[in-house]
Amino acid sequence: MSATEILVALAIAVGIVGVIVPVLPGTVLVLGAILVWAVQVGTSPGWIVFAVATVLLAAGTVVKYLVPGRQLKSSGVPNRTLLVGALVAFIGFFVIPVVGLLVGFVLGIYVAERARVGAALAWPSTKGALRAVGVSILIELVAAVLAAGAWVVGVVIT
Repeated sequence: MSATEILVALAIAVGIVGVIVPVLPGTVLVLGAILVWAVQVGTSPGWIVFAVATVLLAAGTVVKYLVPGRQLKSSGVPNRTLLVGALVAFIGFFVIPVVGLLVGFVLGIYVAERARVGAALAWPSTKGALRAVGVSILIELVAAVLAAGAWVVGVVIT
């Protein structure tokens, strides 16, 4: 392996971690690393691998919003609740670095749902929102791992 391939592999690994830890732009890092590799290799197979990775990551990005959105609509969680969750998550990120994002999101959803449906139904709605977020992360993670796999195949064939 060349030094570029080692650096690209590290960037892809950091990108995959970034999918799970929302502080890092995971998908962008994975795609950027593969782009750097494709430019450095400069062959048709390299560019084909980059195109495949782009399609996988773009499809993952679209699906990660569609599937959880349907889950949330079917569980009755309105967009306003998600907006409150996102806002409190943003604030939480600065109050409690890194972990505050998740804590703030859960707290924001719970508070918004408690105000909307009452204490008895707030937690089930919050769990539904958390499941949807988990599915979203899983979809993005699968897309990133598939793109990384395409890159590995590209390294082997070039």
